[in-house]
Amino acid sequence: MSLGRMLEQRFRRRSRDRLPDHLWHATVRRVRGEFEEMPCLRLTLAQARTLFGLPDRVCEWVLRRLESDGFLGRTPQGEYVRQTTSP
Repeated sequence: MSLGRMLEQRFRRRSRDRLPDHLWHATVRRVRGEFEEMPCLRLTLAQARTLFGLPDRVCEWVLRRLESDGFLGRTPQGEYVRQTTSP
């Protein structure tokens, strides 16, 4: 990959929906905390948006982040569930 292409990808325009870093990290911690407090919690994306009061894209990004971290998984019905039960 050329240097120009790498720089273009690195410095592309941020989404209007993107949160400032400190709010992003706080939001991820908050959503993770809810799943830690209620290990049997099962939420669809629509339910999570309502419960957490987040915009559509932000909620999707947070849940996908927790899924990619291995903390959450998804059921065949599209529900997000906690994967880890150990402290």
